[in-house]
Amino acid sequence: MTGGVVPGLVSVTFRQLGVAEVLGLVTRAGLGAVEWGGDVHVPAGDLAAARRAAVLSADAGIAIEAYGSYYRAGDDDPAGFDAVLRTAVALGAPRIRIWAGRSGSADAEPAARARVAADVHRIAALAAGDGVGIAVEHHPNTLTDTLETALELYGAADHPGVRPYWQPRIGQDAESSLREVAALLPGLVTAHVFSWAADGVRLPLADGGALWRPVLAALAGAPGDGARYALLEFVRDDDPAVFLEDAATLHRWLAEATPPAPPATAAWRR
Repeated sequence: MTGGVVPGLVSVTFRQLGVAEVLGLVTRAGLGAVEWGGDVHVPAGDLAAARRAAVLSADAGIAIEAYGSYYRAGDDDPAGFDAVLRTAVALGAPRIRIWAGRSGSADAEPAARARVAADVHRIAALAAGDGVGIAVEHHPNTLTDTLETALELYGAADHPGVRPYWQPRIGQDAESSLREVAALLPGLVTAHVFSWAADGVRLPLADGGALWRPVLAALAGAPGDGARYALLEFVRDDDPAVFLEDAATLHRWLAEATPPAPPATAAWRR
């Protein structure tokens, strides 16, 4: 059974806009979800902002996919996670996005790797008490900057509430991207979707079809009862018009990736 892929937006794509304006764009684009960022739109500890974003999202019919925190496991003050968790709960977010430390895998000593893994386990246990999961972003200069070290981290953290977030690295090719996504499934819950040139220049999403079409098909076809998410991020020139074009591209790719529903008369056998 598959739960489908819901298109959405990472709110930090438009740091220059307010919460209501972001939701207006998400609605215009026909997207279904948003990851609210913890740096501008819903700062950690600002419970009033979290509740306001929750109400506005609900009123707009937009699901809150996650609270996008900037907590760096193993390196930030452990006590600081309390504000992050309380904010996520006030927001009604089902999961909190975090980063795996402050050092890339090539530079991290064994003790640092162990410290990050232990903190990921700690915060996952804390969040689980409030029914909230932990999503670890695959990001440069962290312990998830390669597939191998990311899998090592998840094994060492050893908590069922920990899930991966995936995004392509700058210059990553389609073949290795699909291989990583396949290795992370079925646990992979979300992909951050964008298209960059090898030098980091932002491109129209349509230019990234060779990478994203097979990745989205893998997400759409993976087993699991819950939905997965494809969240747009890093649009060219931070331009809302470009975002709407990218959203149309994402809708088209997801329609191609999603298998057609079986006929009503089909008899499914287990």
